[in-house]
Amino acid sequence: MSQRSPIGRVRGLGAARDGVSHWWSQRLTAVALVPLTLWFAIAIVGHVGADHAAMTAWIGSPVTAGLFILLITATFFHAYLGLQVVIEDYVHREGLKIVSLVLIKGACIVLALIGILSVLSLLFEG
Repeated sequence: MSQRSPIGRVRGLGAARDGVSHWWSQRLTAVALVPLTLWFAIAIVGHVGADHAAMTAWIGSPVTAGLFILLITATFFHAYLGLQVVIEDYVHREGLKIVSLVLIKGACIVLALIGILSVLSLLFEG
């Protein structure tokens, strides 16, 4: 005897629907953030005392710009996934939950785009 609802049996979905993919996405972004954050911290410490022109040239190099874009993308995607879980678990009013999720997603997208466009503007500056 199945514990699934009739519609769940038809769709082949469990109670969480997409929980496994969300869990894996969160874990993969966390794993990606470890080396990217270490690279960022070490690189910034290595550039302590550098002037504006040196930092602009460094960030404007293709490899550095690519790593920065990966760091920005992984950071904001990971942040959204984590905040989504918190909102879904602790906000019980459905309207407030939906508004919060939309605002968080919008803020993460806007902030990630600002960061990526900033890096691209340094990359294509010269």
